[in-house]
Amino acid sequence: MDTVALILMIIGALNWGLIGIFQFDLVAAIFGGMSGVVSRIIYTLVGLAGIWGITLLFRRDGRTHRRVDGE
Repeated sequence: MDTVALILMIIGALNWGLIGIFQFDLVAAIFGGMSGVVSRIIYTLVGLAGIWGITLLFRRDGRTHRRVDGE
């Protein structure tokens, strides 16, 4: 799941880079505009991947970090 989320986050970051630098939305160009159903699904998946990516901030060595007394 982490790998899929990371790939989607990279796609989203590259798309935002293209929008910022060239004013070109690659996802919309490929999948039929920003209001297209497939485009909206991809934007939603990228957003969910970003939310999943937040959990990476709280993990250590691929496992959920749990505080142990005395740590």
